[in-house]
Amino acid sequence: MNKNLWLLALCQGLFLTNNVVFIAINGLVGLQLAPLGWMATLPVMGYVVGGALSTPLVARSQARWGRKASFQIGLAVAVLSALLCAWAAFSANFWLLCAATVVAGYYSANGQLYRFAAAELAAPAYREKAVSLVLAGGLLGAVAGPNLASATRTLLPVPFAGAYVALMGVALLSMALMAAIRFAPLAPMGTRASAPAPGRSVAELLREPTFAVAVLAAALGYGVMNLLMAATPLAMQVCGYAFDDTALVLEWHVIGMFAPGFFTGHLIQRLGVLPVMGVGVLLNAACVAVALAGVDLHHFTIALFLLGVGWNFLFTGSTTLALQSYRPEEKDRAQAAINFCVFATMALTSFASGALVTTQGWMLLNLGSLVPITATGMGLAWLALRRRRAVA
Repeated sequence: MNKNLWLLALCQGLFLTNNVVFIAINGLVGLQLAPLGWMATLPVMGYVVGGALSTPLVARSQARWGRKASFQIGLAVAVLSALLCAWAAFSANFWLLCAATVVAGYYSANGQLYRFAAAELAAPAYREKAVSLVLAGGLLGAVAGPNLASATRTLLPVPFAGAYVALMGVALLSMALMAAIRFAPLAPMGTRASAPAPGRSVAELLREPTFAVAVLAAALGYGVMNLLMAATPLAMQVCGYAFDDTALVLEWHVIGMFAPGFFTGHLIQRLGVLPVMGVGVLLNAACVAVALAGVDLHHFTIALFLLGVGWNFLFTGSTTLALQSYRPEEKDRAQAAINFCVFATMALTSFASGALVTTQGWMLLNLGSLVPITATGMGLAWLALRRRRAVA
């Protein structure tokens, strides 16, 4: 555990600040500007679609220029995209807002690799704790994100334009922190060109049970979290809650996502990765149960907090599981495949959340989320049974 890890954890926190502000305001700005109500979460969807489209570009830039250069390019894109979002808000241009969030997806695709970079900054015996620590840096985003959105939404004459401007400053601060991190140097170009085995293809990796379940858990865990989180601001507005109430619920949600990062790695080392991920599935199911129990403020708060903790256990666990399943030369290919599946699932759930919550309601949305939760649990049970048989 070293200075580089702590700086990367701060960058993770600023990355999550960006994400939380986007989730908190993009649906509401979209609702103001969209031609039709069901299109309100298209800007949220644009962010994850941009991330999915950017994963191969980011993988190539990481392989060619290394971690630091690729991360800094992503942060420069974050500054540009936040400026475009502010311009879209000022000009009341819905489609420009959607395009700007697609561009911002390039930053998101880079930020999703911070956790893998963390494993490379620590000794092999501490990889789980390093991943968990950097994810715990998102706790900064839990506090800063909702409060930044709430404090800056009326900063400029156009609602929420000030929040987008504030995100430009967040990205610039992250660039300064990233510049101080020392990543492992890239091998000389000639050495990399003559490297032996290129490793397995993505199709071959997906036939590896451990990798396949890691992808399934990461994608569906993120998908369920995104489905419910993206719909929450809209559902709370329909229920008559003020934006400050929504910001409070999102704050507790993101605290649930990242506060466990201080001990999730220890739990995985002590209990094993599959049991911890299984608890994550149960917490997601508990979130749905609380959400179905009512629409009081405490129902939203408790449900979203449980959703956050469940996501942490699933996502930290799936990252650890993935690290066990591919070889060093397959790193860029494997990580790009995982992130592409995560972003594709998030794109689908971002669109579905807006369409379902505005046409079918909050309750039906929660009932529908039980399908991916059950599928994740079945995948984990299958892998656990397979491992038990192998040992026997």
